Amino acid sequence: MDTSQGLPLDDLRVIELGSLLAGPFCGQLLGDFGAEVIKVEDPGVGDPMRQWGREKPYGISLWWPVVARNKKSITANLRLKEGQDLIRKLVAKADVLLENFRPGTLEGWGLSPEELWKINPRLVITRVTGFGQTGPYSTRAGFGSIGEAMGGIRYITGDPDRAPARAGVSLGDSLAATFATLGTLVALHNRERTGRGQVVDSAIYEAVLSLTESLVPEWQIAGYQRERTGPTLPNVSPSNVYPTQDGEMILIAANADGVFRRLCEAMNRNDLASDEKYSSHSARGANMEELDGIIAKWTTTVDADPLLELLHTSGVPAGRIFRAKDMMNDPHFLSRNAIVKVQHEELGEFAMQNVFPRLSETPGQVRHVGPKLGEHNKEIYQSLLGLSDDEMSSLSSASII
Repeated sequence: MDTSQGLPLDDLRVIELGSLLAGPFCGQLLGDFGAEVIKVEDPGVGDPMRQWGREKPYGISLWWPVVARNKKSITANLRLKEGQDLIRKLVAKADVLLENFRPGTLEGWGLSPEELWKINPRLVITRVTGFGQTGPYSTRAGFGSIGEAMGGIRYITGDPDRAPARAGVSLGDSLAATFATLGTLVALHNRERTGRGQVVDSAIYEAVLSLTESLVPEWQIAGYQRERTGPTLPNVSPSNVYPTQDGEMILIAANADGVFRRLCEAMNRNDLASDEKYSSHSARGANMEELDGIIAKWTTTVDADPLLELLHTSGVPAGRIFRAKDMMNDPHFLSRNAIVKVQHEELGEFAMQNVFPRLSETPGQVRHVGPKLGEHNKEIYQSLLGLSDDEMSSLSSASII
């Protein structure tokens, strides 16, 4: 990787407050592209993510090294005036303050946007919460799962004969953080025009809502309520998981007219492409169950590898459903370095997903795993803020840092 031009955000300093995932994932994304992310944690305790995602026999978090990668860790008790004063000093030298506390928490500590802008009017303040900074629900506690339910994705996820399911990852938190990252970069761009920062308000439920495609107008205009449809999307066919002769499960997505014709040719069933029950998108959607049965009957006569080769050669989107172990050895993942390995002090070689998206000239980089608690206290408080040894000792003795 050529980093001779530097990383694209290496002129930015981000102060990351808050914990868990919705805010810190935004900090991870900014840090991936070079921002100096200074994570502020409670003394002696730290972000709960340091304990989440533990896997035996190691007894340490396998999640923390990922979400805290490329960051610096300092400690400060934000509930005490001396800790709040440290944040004020950091804000004077920062571009972004990132937090995911319940609305009103910063204000209660005397760190409202208005007060922070008196110190640094160019500061962008990125706030990630369950329900946003305004509105009747704003003061409620809001985890990602609640935002997923309220934003509409939970109701339409899963099988129709069961309660709504969830994705196996923290979808709502990660979406809110991703949109927070987008908003932060937009606000920084606008700052170059105006000279002033602003608040980026990213709510989990609205981030989820943004993914729901035409769900709202379908109800408002057509009175159509989307329901859970298992592995398929309503009226989108064929796009499903199909069994193979050797017991594998292959996903085939051939719902566009041209692609469906190519699938029919691969199946030696050109008659299906001209059949009025399947010749158009809407017709295939109306006859989804019958069409899936025809395709499944065909896929069960072929082993997975030759089936995939035939579909790929025919220009039909298809693929296996990957697990982590499949990704680790897949030639495409390997070729694009989609999973990168970095050194962990205790665990040695540590694999994690690489930086995304990819930039051709100034790509991001995983420089190190998540830091130890307070690892950068001396660097930040003394080298950046100029605190003396005596001041550091006093703050430590008072449990401020």
